[in-house]
Amino acid sequence: MGHKVAFIGLGVMGYPMAGHLANAGHQVTVYNRTSDKAVTWANTYSGNTAATPAAATEEADFIFSCVGNDDDLRSVTTDPDGAFTNIKPGAIFIDNTTTSAEIARELSDIASQSGFTFLDAPVSGGQAGAENGKLTVMMGGDETAFNKAKPVIEAFAANVQLIGPSGYGQLCKMVNQLCIAGVVQGLSEGIHFAKHADLDIEKIISVISKGAAQSWQMENRYKTMAADEFEFGFAVDWMRKDLGIAMQEAEKNGASLPLTKIVDGYYEQIQANGGSRWDTSSLITLLDKE
Repeated sequence: MGHKVAFIGLGVMGYPMAGHLANAGHQVTVYNRTSDKAVTWANTYSGNTAATPAAATEEADFIFSCVGNDDDLRSVTTDPDGAFTNIKPGAIFIDNTTTSAEIARELSDIASQSGFTFLDAPVSGGQAGAENGKLTVMMGGDETAFNKAKPVIEAFAANVQLIGPSGYGQLCKMVNQLCIAGVVQGLSEGIHFAKHADLDIEKIISVISKGAAQSWQMENRYKTMAADEFEFGFAVDWMRKDLGIAMQEAEKNGASLPLTKIVDGYYEQIQANGGSRWDTSSLITLLDKE
């Protein structure tokens, strides 16, 4: 039996995620800052639209959000017309935005004082993962609420795991992004080197992707990187936002992130070169210009 669900934020991730929830039989009401996109979504998935986040959450059992950053999340939750002003007791709010751990804990505290539950639930898998319903969701918060929410989340996810208390989903996402940054730089240098050595990229990847060098980035990005095409994934602007969050957290917990700081500087150069919306594999462009 389907639930009454609200979804706030219909970007490249949220739009298909909300669609999977509707296709799973839930009654979905959406809110998006640009209302035309919400209307298009509702017409496509036989859902409903709302003029404000507060209106979208009316009587909802589960409320999802997938917006841009901490400020966007605070706006759609705690503003006068935000979702938190109109959530029924016992409901569960699941935030799929990548944010700081601080705001996750802050909103969790507000929610618990107001009779509902907040779960931080950032995702990995990119636009393709969202469209295919195969995202990985790393979550922080109350275990009882997680167990209730998990079957609903699985409409758009292949892997849903509770990492720990509030904020731990976001901390896990930071680890995810730190690992990606180093892998993409290494892959960029490998392909760059292979080109200079006049090696056949297809042959090289067919061999090394079966061994210890294998990675998701290698399997999914080597062709487009070799072809100088960078319109296929997570944008540089968003990666810099995420790495910035991780580096701020590292300053608090004492972790050393030397490679991350270097790669973030490379992404800053790509932004200066007009590549803000290129995907993260565009690191290779800095090497090819040398």
